[in-house]
Amino acid sequence: MYIRENLRWHIIWKLGWKSVAVFTVYSALVCLVYGPLNFHSVAIPWQPVATLGTAVAFYIGFKNNGSYDRFWEGRQLWGGVVNSSRTSAVQILEFVTSVVDAPGVDAPPASAEELTQRHRRMVYRQIAWCNALRIHLRRQPEQWDAAVAPFLEEEESEKLRQLANPPAQIVRQQAAELRRLREERGLLNDFQHVTMMNTLEVLYNLQGGCERIKNTPFPRQYAFFSMVFVYLFTALMPLGLVTEFAKMGPNHIWLTVPFSVLVSWVFSTIETVGHSSENPFENNMNDVSMTAICRSIEIDLRQMLGETEVPPKLEPVEDILY
Repeated sequence: MYIRENLRWHIIWKLGWKSVAVFTVYSALVCLVYGPLNFHSVAIPWQPVATLGTAVAFYIGFKNNGSYDRFWEGRQLWGGVVNSSRTSAVQILEFVTSVVDAPGVDAPPASAEELTQRHRRMVYRQIAWCNALRIHLRRQPEQWDAAVAPFLEEEESEKLRQLANPPAQIVRQQAAELRRLREERGLLNDFQHVTMMNTLEVLYNLQGGCERIKNTPFPRQYAFFSMVFVYLFTALMPLGLVTEFAKMGPNHIWLTVPFSVLVSWVFSTIETVGHSSENPFENNMNDVSMTAICRSIEIDLRQMLGETEVPPKLEPVEDILY
């Protein structure tokens, strides 16, 4: 996610120089044909071009609103991931205590060492889920060893990485752990067990929302025709502008080039902005900063465990927070 208030000029140039070059050459060619070559039949009235421009502006505005809604929903879902991860960690630390509180379970109270191990394993599994969800959405299985494996036991990690949907299976492992805590160790009563299972259900809902955005592309009919209409408008605009500037004098037709390029660049940029927001989980410049969010979750949860040596928050790289 780009976090600087204003875009740097080299980014603007990188995104738009090709279209500006094409618009400049095309507009100059229209002026050459209309003026020096005296081929006036290429010109068209400005009124239909202006009408088309108004329609295109409405259309790409509608498309951009839809694209931004997808980005914002993705960010809201990851805000839920942050809050639910904190809730899950607090429940693990405060519910799983040495008190044996399950009727019918004959087990001794848990030692401090056992509780520490159980707390660490379950909280670390929650951190692993966040990172597994991130690499699952970004289709980056090669990052498993660095992002997920350190928070799981080796056997569990190797088993989970082979499955089709590792984050879903991590939540399943967490649910199995809760069942064992209630039935075998008596460290959870029925109310606590149900409460923590409800938190796992929230995690599944958040993951499902992210997968819905990831697996449902922006309707191609909107995206495709938005691009087509912008190209059509930018192709017709010099043909309409040249007649308007010709009314000011024969030498004024060359003003068509800068004005045509400017308006064409604005429309193509609006189209590009909408396109860049369609898929918020691709690890691009304007996407949800899931890596930084996962790091923040890791810091919070590990400090809840009492750890002091935690990694620092991620800093933006060239104004982009990944």
